[in-house]
Amino acid sequence: MTMPPSGRSDYRAFRAIPTRWMDNDAYGHVNNVVYYSWFDTAVNAWLVEAGLLDIHAGNPIGLVVETGCRYHRSVAFPEVVEAGIRITKLGNSSVRWEVGLFSAGHEGPAAEGHFVHVYVDRETRRPTPLPAAWRDRLAPLVVTP
Repeated sequence: MTMPPSGRSDYRAFRAIPTRWMDNDAYGHVNNVVYYSWFDTAVNAWLVEAGLLDIHAGNPIGLVVETGCRYHRSVAFPEVVEAGIRITKLGNSSVRWEVGLFSAGHEGPAAEGHFVHVYVDRETRRPTPLPAAWRDRLAPLVVTP
């Protein structure tokens, strides 16, 4: 059974991401692979701005172990995508991120995706519990599915 699309109010934080001319494919809309880049951009930019992710030296680091996307409507250049993020599972060493990609003027998403980060030690690449500071900053993004 497919769940109905979420609305803007179901997401906790937003980031505007402009489309680029090169994002369009031969069919005149943004190619599906670009959506996954937007998911990464929305979540990792939020983590950097929240002071949690230090790309070059931070510990822990998140490795993606699962992804998925449902497409509802096409997006094309020169639209600006508004990426909403939320967390639907905050585990001991993992986080399930969900991202809704919205076009201006639309309450429903053009696409909804998810990915699971497993947080690991930078050196050993072994799962490690999320630090308390991370849990405190992530908590406001958690929603009950």
